[in-house]
Amino acid sequence: MPPPDAHSSSAAWRLPRTEPSLPEVYRSIQVPRNAGVARKMFAFAGPGYLVAVGYMDPGNWATAIAGGSAFGYTLLSVVMLANLMAIVLQSLSARLGIATGRDLAQACRGHYSPPVAFMLWVLAELAVCATDLAEVIGTAIALNLLFGIPLTVGVIVTAADVLLILMLQARGFRYMEAMIVSLILVIGGCFVYMVVLSNPDWSKVAAGFIPSHEIVTNPAMLYVAIGILGATVMPHNLYLHSALVQTRDAGETTEDKRQAVRYATIDSTIALAFALLINASILIVAAATFHTHGHTDIAEIQDAHRMLAPLLGAGAASVLFAVALLASGQNSTITGTLAGQIVMEGFLNIRLPPWLRRMITRLIAIVPAVIVTMHYGASGTAQLLVLSQVILSLQLPFAVIPLVKFTSDRAKMGALTSPQWLTWTAWIMAALIIALNIKLITDFLGKI
Repeated sequence: MPPPDAHSSSAAWRLPRTEPSLPEVYRSIQVPRNAGVARKMFAFAGPGYLVAVGYMDPGNWATAIAGGSAFGYTLLSVVMLANLMAIVLQSLSARLGIATGRDLAQACRGHYSPPVAFMLWVLAELAVCATDLAEVIGTAIALNLLFGIPLTVGVIVTAADVLLILMLQARGFRYMEAMIVSLILVIGGCFVYMVVLSNPDWSKVAAGFIPSHEIVTNPAMLYVAIGILGATVMPHNLYLHSALVQTRDAGETTEDKRQAVRYATIDSTIALAFALLINASILIVAAATFHTHGHTDIAEIQDAHRMLAPLLGAGAASVLFAVALLASGQNSTITGTLAGQIVMEGFLNIRLPPWLRRMITRLIAIVPAVIVTMHYGASGTAQLLVLSQVILSLQLPFAVIPLVKFTSDRAKMGALTSPQWLTWTAWIMAALIIALNIKLITDFLGKI
C-alpha cells in the first residue's frame, strides 16, 4: 500500500489514493540526498524530455510547415508563445504529482463525482487515441518517404512498435528516457543541418519572434496561428507529466518535495526549450525554402519532402527530413503508450498488461488510418492529421481547468500550493487557449 497523500488532507479528496502512478517504475530512480546541484539535476532530468516529445509530433510539423510556407517567419512569435504556455502548464502538472502523490487522472477521480470523472475519462481517451492517430500517420508517411512502403502497409507495420516499448520497459525507465533523448537529438541534428542549408535571412528570423498585429487582422494567418497553438499544448502531456515525476524517490518532507518541484520545473523548461528550437527550425526551413521561392501553398508533409531536395540542392535534406519524421513518430509512440496507461489506470483504477493496453490504443488508431489511406491516399492522411489536432483541441480545456484548479487549492496542495502570480498566469493562459481552440473548432466545422 502506498503512503498516504503527504501534503493534502484526506478531507480534500472525495476518494483516497489507492495505487501509485505507473507502479512498475514508481520511485524507481533514487535522488542523492547530499549531492551537489549538478548530480541532482541529472537525477531529475528525463520526465521533461518525455513530455517535450508531444510538442514536436507530426501534428506540430503540419502546422509549422503550413505557417512557414504561407507567411514566412511571422508566426515564429506564435510558436514561442505556445511553448511559453506549455512551460507554465507542465510546471503545474509536475507540481501536482509531487505535492499530492496523484497524477492528474487520479486527482480528477478523487475530486469529481463518478459521472463527471467518467466523462473526463472518455474525453482523455479520445485525446490519447487522437494523439496515437497522428503518430501512426507520421510514422507511415516516414516509412513511405524513406523506403517506398505504401501508406496502408506502413500504417499496419506501426502495430509492431509495441515490441519496442515492451523491450524498453523491461530494461528500466532510464533506458526509455535515454532512448527518447537520443531520438530528440536526431531530430534536432537533422533540422539544424537543414536550417544551415536553407540559409535563412536571420534579421527576418529575429523579427519573426516579435508579435505582429497582422496575426490578428489577417484571418488566414490567424487560422494557422490557432492551429499552431492547438497542436502545441497537448492534453495527454498534462496527465503524463504528473505521473512521470513520481518515478523519482525524492523524499517525503515538505522541503524534499519543494526541491523536487524546483528541479522538475528546470528539467521540463530545458526540455521544452529544445522543443521550441525544433518547432522554430521546422517553420524557419519552410519559410526560407518554400515561402522565399514563392511556394506558399505547401501544407502536406509529403509535399514538403518532395520540394526540399530541388530547392536546397542537397538530396540529403529530404532524407534527413524523413529520418527526423520517423524519429518523431517513434518518440511520440512511446510517450503516448505511457499516457494511455496513466489515463486508464488513474480514472478507472483498472490495470491491464502494458502490451494489451498498447494494442487496444494502437488498433483504435490503425483502423481509421487504414480506411482513409486505402480510399483517399496521401491527401486523406493529411486531412486525418488535421482532424486529430481538432479532437485534441476539443479535449484540452477538460485537462487544463482541473489542473489549474487543483494546484491552486491549499487543501489539496498544502505548502506547495501554486503562488498567486502563477495561478493567475495559468488561468489567463487557459482562457486564451480555450478561446482560440473554440475558434479553431468553429472554423473547422464551418468548412465541413
